[in-house]
Order: sequence, then structure tokens, then C-alpha cells
Amino acid sequence: MTDGLARRRLLQGGAALSLTSFGACAGLPRGAYRPTIAPIRARLDRMFDITVCLRPFRAAGPRLETEQVGDKLVVHNYGHGGSGWSLSWGSADVAVRQAMAASPREVAVIGGGAIGLTSAIIAQRAGAKVTIYARDLLPQTRSARATGSWTPDSRIALTSAAGPGFAALWEQMARFSFKTYRQYLGLPGTPVAWRDHYFLHDAEDEPSPPEPPGALDFASYRSLIADLTPKQETLPAGSTPFPTPVVRRGSSMMFNIADYGHTLMSDFRAAGGQIVRAEFHAPADLATLAEPVVINCPGVAAREWWKDASVTPVRGQIAWLLPQPEVDYGVYYRGVNAISRSDGIVVQDISGGDMQGYGDANETPDRADAERTMSVMTELFSRFRG
Repeated sequence: MTDGLARRRLLQGGAALSLTSFGACAGLPRGAYRPTIAPIRARLDRMFDITVCLRPFRAAGPRLETEQVGDKLVVHNYGHGGSGWSLSWGSADVAVRQAMAASPREVAVIGGGAIGLTSAIIAQRAGAKVTIYARDLLPQTRSARATGSWTPDSRIALTSAAGPGFAALWEQMARFSFKTYRQYLGLPGTPVAWRDHYFLHDAEDEPSPPEPPGALDFASYRSLIADLTPKQETLPAGSTPFPTPVVRRGSSMMFNIADYGHTLMSDFRAAGGQIVRAEFHAPADLATLAEPVVINCPGVAAREWWKDASVTPVRGQIAWLLPQPEVDYGVYYRGVNAISRSDGIVVQDISGGDMQGYGDANETPDRADAERTMSVMTELFSRFRG
């Protein structure tokens, strides 16, 4: 027997033994395959932070329009609800097209969050010299406290308030963003990645949580881009170490915001962009800027500084577990969602649906609520069969 043939037989035998043993441990038929899924160590002593984010919701959808303020052309780009990161590139493309209609050589961007940074980079690519004016850099903004999930129609509008052409505009923005995010896959630090997400149910016909009284008609457009992501599949019983009788798996894009945000800021500065610390209190304050065109991306702050009462804050709280590099998936169970990122595992209660946190501008962390949320994951992984 040659050395090459011996090595091949050794590898083949080892692989067969591995699969057979793995299947046997799981109670599966001989030779069956079960994917490697590491458990989340969901213990309170591993919870290192609790953060609160306010999403800027507008019933009619994001404000993407121009306004003349003195000698400044102001292009508004805010009010994306829970879809800010997901739609950021697409809405930036719309806003920059409006901003560049008069071919300005210099453009100002108000706001250093997800929408502001992407608007600034798209404006640079359009040929403008860009300065960002912001009170906070990205790590201190509300954008940095988001879950980092691809959720392009999360609280994006109300069906009853969105205009007749909004669905088509939303699809345009979602597809533009999705295509742009592909450019960040595989980069050092993994700023953007695909994750398997497991949806666990205690019964096949488990009912959905009832809508709370006074629930609004939040729009759903995901069917318009169903071709972009794989469909969910129901996995065979016992094929995963999760303890529930029903396990469904899907795949979705997610953002490691620490790495991704650092990449965006580095790209912006490498292209000659500048960031100036500044705070604005009224539209008249724009008169102090030298740039003739301003892209306004203040997020929920538009309610105060632009006096836009159409912006409704939506509170969302996240409990953070220490990172586990071996955990490369997300999981949903009993109204709680957990997603593993390079900067930590984010755990969030979403049992209240789109109405959860609606109209609540309180940004104070609630530890008791975080502990209740974490207890769902603690109980789940105490029964993990890995």
C-alpha cells in the first residue's frame, strides 16, 4: 500500500468514525450527521453590560426629502425605526442623489451614527468633500447599541400611513443595501457575516403571542425581497442538541458593529473625510456651516433639534454576555432572541412584538428586566444536549 493510499484510507476511516459516533451520541441513525453547535453559557455572572437603544420611528417611513433653510439645501435622512443599519446604504443612496443634484463640491453630514456614516461615504464616492458634524462618534451613538441584525422592514412604517410608492422605494433601498453589504463579507475582523439562526418551539402548532391592545398596523415588506435570503427549514427531530421538539433554521446577515463601525470610520477618513464635534439645537444653527448642502441624519434627535414630532422613540434593551468565538449562530426561544457577535452575545426580549417599547424614551437600563430575559436562555441551555 502506498503512503498516499494509506493516508486517504486513514482520513476516510476517521471521518466515518466521527460521523458515526456523533450520530450515535445524538440518538440518530448510524452514520447520520449533526452539525456542531456549541452551547451559550447564559449565566448572570457572564452578563457584562446592559444597553438601551432608541429607534427613530415615523409612521410614513423614513424622511427622505429636501428643504431649503436659509442658503442651505438640507436633505433629510432619518426615521428608519428598527431598520437603520439594514437600510443605511440604500437610504444613503437616495439622499445623496438629492444632495448632488446641484453638484456641490462640499457636503456636510449631521450625525455620526449608521445613517450619517454611510451617507458620508456615498457622498464621497459621488465626488464630494465631506465633513461629518456630530456630538458623538459612532461608539457613543445609539446606533452602536443595536442588535446588528439584518431586519430591513423592522418598524419601518405603518401600512395605513406609508404613501402608495413607499413599498417600491423600500425594496429599492433594501436591495441596494444588501448588495453593498456583500462588499464587507470576508474582511478582517468579520464586520459583516452570515449566521444560522435557530427558532425553537415547544410544539409544532405553538400559537403566536397575541397583539397587545391598540397595536398599530406596522408594515411588512419582507416578501418583496424573499429571493435574497434562504428559506427557513424544519430540522429532523434530534438532529440538533436543542431540547425543544421543533427546531427551524434560517440564515441571515448580521453586523459585528464594533468591527463594522471601525471599518466605516476608517474608510471615511482614508478618503479624506473629517469629523468635527458639534451640537445643534435649531435649524438656524446650520448657518454657521461653510458647506452649501447638508445631509441631516440625526436619528431620534430630530424630534428635539428639528422639532419633528412625527418621530416616535421606540425603546429596546439588550443584555450582553461575554463573547464566545465558538458560538457562531443566533437562537430564538419563548420571545427571547440571542445573537453571537465578535464583541459579545446580545440577548433581547422581543416578546412584545413591534409595540414593545413604542413611545418610550427612557434610556435607563432595567437590570431586573435583563435578568428576566436572561433566565429564558439560562433555562434553555440548562437542557442543552451537547
